[in-house]
Amino acid sequence: MERMVGMGVRELAELAKRIRMSTVETMAGAGSGHFGGSLSPIEILTALYFGVMRVDPSNPGWPERDRFVLAKGHGGPALYSVLAEKGFIPKAMLSELDRPGGRLPKHVDRLKCPGIELSTGCMGQGLSAAVGMAIAGKYDKKDYNVYALLGDGEQDSGQVWEAAMSAAKFGLDNLVAIVDRNEIQLDGWTDANERIMPLEPLADKWRAFGWHVQEVDGHDTGDVMAALRLAGSAKGQPSVIIAHTVKGKGVSFMEKVVSWHHNPITKEQAQQALEELERAEVVVDA
Repeated sequence: MERMVGMGVRELAELAKRIRMSTVETMAGAGSGHFGGSLSPIEILTALYFGVMRVDPSNPGWPERDRFVLAKGHGGPALYSVLAEKGFIPKAMLSELDRPGGRLPKHVDRLKCPGIELSTGCMGQGLSAAVGMAIAGKYDKKDYNVYALLGDGEQDSGQVWEAAMSAAKFGLDNLVAIVDRNEIQLDGWTDANERIMPLEPLADKWRAFGWHVQEVDGHDTGDVMAALRLAGSAKGQPSVIIAHTVKGKGVSFMEKVVSWHHNPITKEQAQQALEELERAEVVVDA
């Protein structure tokens, strides 16, 4: 199976638009959810699953597959929509989000949903598990890559930096971390709130820990794809992509609004959100 799936940048952008709408529909059906942090990484997830990662929806446990860890487990609705589009789960299953007895909790659970590599939700632990998967790949001489999507507020967790040190020590060039840098965490802006530990200079911190660092527009599928390709070529060191995104991307009343980290949604708000997303123009740089 080829490493690069081959879907073009415009196709990826158009697919991301559909997946963003599906994500909103899914959470609206549940009545609430982590809208902000689910809408910000859509282009990243789309590029990974439809442009880069080697996976087989008919065989989620395929030993040669690339691994993906959603360290920011509250972004589960976005990942579920991607997995449904990819064919890991039927689209009808999306209606089970946050339902009693359902298979799709708001924070991902590997025991309930095919295609989920790690149950997450406790911030800071995902990168450590990804490091372990990457080390196992090296020891087993497997040609797979491990990708981990981290929240930017998650960078306040000391365990992230312990994992970062380990990845550099072991030269894990089969590991790519992506930081969803939307600049808002649960209770405020990451770098403009006196109650929150500031992150900057974030890129310099990752460099100091021995990582190959790139910064991109996380909503530009061309930029994201180029960064993922370059990350895969870095030898002898792990790679991190700091993807600058907008929390609540695509919905006017959610964008850059702290309270939409997690909020209930009315039918009227859901309708407005879907209408805005439907009208949104897909723009791709030439």
